[in-house]
Amino acid sequence: MKSISATGIFTRFIVAIVLVFCTYNPEGYSYYDWVLKDLKDITPLKVLAGIVLLIGWIIYIRATIRSLGAIGLILAFAFFGTLVWLVIDWGLIPTDSVRAVSYIILFLLCAVLAIGISWSHIRRRISGQVDVDEIEED
Repeated sequence: MKSISATGIFTRFIVAIVLVFCTYNPEGYSYYDWVLKDLKDITPLKVLAGIVLLIGWIIYIRATIRSLGAIGLILAFAFFGTLVWLVIDWGLIPTDSVRAVSYIILFLLCAVLAIGISWSHIRRRISGQVDVDEIEED
């Protein structure tokens, strides 16, 4: 089995950023805004884009849930949530800015998804243990 590198984790993070920010972002240039702008005008292109985003979300969410599990997800969100709390407590993030808080939450989601989709590789590298989801019988 091939081991994951920092480049592999970074690539998964970039893909998570594209997925999350194409779905929604505070700037108003996202699938969410595109569809809501004219909800009555549903075109095949909007449906196709929605299906592509849905496929990406399903891949990332299923891999994250299978890899981290419920406790791992709680710990990941607790870790990043506490990190955000710490940065806010230090006064580095303006809490009165909805845009800044939205970006932080979206990046937190990207980080959890990227770690979730990479976690089996990271755990294998740290512990030497291999995850087995399906056992093939001869």
